[in-house]
Amino acid sequence: MEAFAVLLSVGATVFTWLFFSLFIAFLAYCFYIKYIHMKYDHIPGPPRNSFFLGHSPTFVTIMKNDGIVHNRFLEWAETYGPVYRMNILHYIILVVTCPEATKEILMSPKYPKDRFLYKRLFNLFGQRFIGTGLVTAIDHETWYKQRRIMDPAFNTLYLRGLMGTFNERAEKLMDKLSELADSNKEANMLQLVNCVTLDVIAKVAFGMELDLLKNTSPFPKAIEICLKGMVHYVRDVMYEYNPRNRTFVNEVRDACRLLRTTGAQLIQKRKIAMQNGEDVPKDILTQIIKTAATEETMTEEDEEFMLDNFVTFFIAGQETTANQLAFCIMELGRHPDILEKAKKEVDDVIGMKQEISNDDLGKLIYLSQVLKETLRIYPTAPGTSRDIEEDMTIDGVRIPAGVNCMFSSYTTGRMEKFFKDPLTFDPDRFHPDAPKPYYCYYPFALGPRSCLGLNFAQMEAKVVMAKLLQRFDFNLVAGQTFDVKDTGTLRPKSGVICTIKHRKYKN
Repeated sequence: MEAFAVLLSVGATVFTWLFFSLFIAFLAYCFYIKYIHMKYDHIPGPPRNSFFLGHSPTFVTIMKNDGIVHNRFLEWAETYGPVYRMNILHYIILVVTCPEATKEILMSPKYPKDRFLYKRLFNLFGQRFIGTGLVTAIDHETWYKQRRIMDPAFNTLYLRGLMGTFNERAEKLMDKLSELADSNKEANMLQLVNCVTLDVIAKVAFGMELDLLKNTSPFPKAIEICLKGMVHYVRDVMYEYNPRNRTFVNEVRDACRLLRTTGAQLIQKRKIAMQNGEDVPKDILTQIIKTAATEETMTEEDEEFMLDNFVTFFIAGQETTANQLAFCIMELGRHPDILEKAKKEVDDVIGMKQEISNDDLGKLIYLSQVLKETLRIYPTAPGTSRDIEEDMTIDGVRIPAGVNCMFSSYTTGRMEKFFKDPLTFDPDRFHPDAPKPYYCYYPFALGPRSCLGLNFAQMEAKVVMAKLLQRFDFNLVAGQTFDVKDTGTLRPKSGVICTIKHRKYKN
């Protein structure tokens, strides 16, 4: 009994000290948040929702209502000016729309990617996701080594060699649309172009034959779940601790595991085939493995980076291009005059040819303008961010070091100060003789960390759109919404439902 009393006394003492320590830590954290507020509150910004969570409740509410966070960024930019502050816990995030600051920060390698955001993309709910791949690598040397390995797989000469695959997969879409036209069935264009772009990246990057217009696959659903999970994980720090979200959190982890396990199997199988001297596809994976073999050292971590980039390419190479195509079809359906002009150019350049060449793509100037204007209003990857590690001044506002700056192409692309009547779809903004937008249009980011797959994506998008315009007339089905859905990337909420008819050519 006496021993029990001693244990109880010791336990009470430990509990008291633990409680006291936690209380002191809590007070210290409160004082630290207050210090951060005092240090940065001279920067304009909207009122905080709460002392601790800052503006996070605003974002959570928007997400629960299926809204677009970027619309709030736009609203705040027009209210508070070219640089404004947001708070989340003890973090400070600046949204910058000043072109001069955009040029200074994005075009320079001395501003690293934002640690708060990109480290959260390393994993999703404890399961490794994009890891430390090209998109998320913060350390310059880590990123540069990977970029050096990847670059040969995306040079102009190699990309020209992919035209056959672009044509072949686009033809499969045309066959599917022909079936729908013949049977008078409506087409969900987002769903269809999703199948094509995933087919393309799987084939040209990893030698995978999915043929999703005919076959089922777990990959489209896995990608969708990962992207949805990414949005919650980044914007709602408490999401995974809510018991009601446990089922979805587990689905996200399973989806991440599926993508990474598939990638690991493909990479290992390809390496063994190459070591045995077997014929292997001349795809991006083979090119990457060959280039990696020329490096002086390749560590286990480098192997993991290769897997990180498999997931990155698999998702980014499909999702963003598919969404751009769907938004483009949606806007052409809403603007018959622009649609007719684009069709005329395709007829003049391609005629009745089935195989589109790289030279043909260079002549489709107006179609390029249409695709660029699509990305102005609907940048499918709507922004990027950088850490500011030294004091600086942006548009007359003193910025102490230690913040991250977010650059939203969605916001700048919809601001009247940069684009007259910004919500009007006008491809002539990108006419070769029109003034170039000055650091307010960057759907693929800018500078050394700009998107490696830019040319790949636009070549693919042009081939698909050119064939669609060449073969079919399409009309948007009445009653659907033209709203945008935020899934990390931006996509048309309605799916872009169209009626399809074969084009009739005059003799």
